[in-house]
Amino acid sequence: MIYILLIINLFTFVIFGWDKRLSIQHKRRISETTLLGLAGIGGTGGALLGMLIFRHKVAKKSFLLKYVGVVLVQVFLIYCYFNVSYI
Repeated sequence: MIYILLIINLFTFVIFGWDKRLSIQHKRRISETTLLGLAGIGGTGGALLGMLIFRHKVAKKSFLLKYVGVVLVQVFLIYCYFNVSYI
């Protein structure tokens, strides 16, 4: 399981870098839905590192709010997984 998360995070990090490069070259970009979707399926850390290292999407408040929403949903799901008692 840990290897899958590492691969997803690495892939997400690379996609954020690629999108930044496309942005600089004024080419067609990767959609925010795709970027947030990658974060949502487990690439949260890779997305955060991509945003910080590439300085990508850090000034766009609407994207940051959506990203925080993804993180909060993940935290809630992890909490539920470990704290819900099964009958």
